[in-house]
Amino acid sequence: MKPIRRLDHIAIAVRDTQTAIARFTQGYGLEMVVSEVIERPHVRLTYIDCGNCYIQLVEPLDSDGPIAEFLDELGEGLHHICFGVDDVVAGATALAADGSAPAAVGSGRGRPAAFVAGDLPCGVRVEVTEFDRDADVEQLRGWLPPTGD
Repeated sequence: MKPIRRLDHIAIAVRDTQTAIARFTQGYGLEMVVSEVIERPHVRLTYIDCGNCYIQLVEPLDSDGPIAEFLDELGEGLHHICFGVDDVVAGATALAADGSAPAAVGSGRGRPAAFVAGDLPCGVRVEVTEFDRDADVEQLRGWLPPTGD
């Protein structure tokens, strides 16, 4: 059985968080929820509410880190998708094509997270993060209200 409980977020690598926030909030009417800086890798993570999942903006804060390298090579765009799971290490291991454990466990929104090792399905990196039923189901609207326009 696969451990996926929900789609948690879709991550987009960006060069400038403020420009991206403006595009998603002013351009699409979405709401920024929270922004945080994590040290490893040294990035700013900003979450945009999409009703039933988030868009995560990932801005490198070091010019030589993995996200900066990604941007240099591929430009802005989809970096990974992230699924909520009950156990991050067990979930990442179960989703790896060869059963490899994740190389490292990091965090985002105060929750443990890890990238799935091995082959990229359809060329897309996969991350898992801790599923929290109360925050992810009970308190989440699951839809966006009409804008009134």
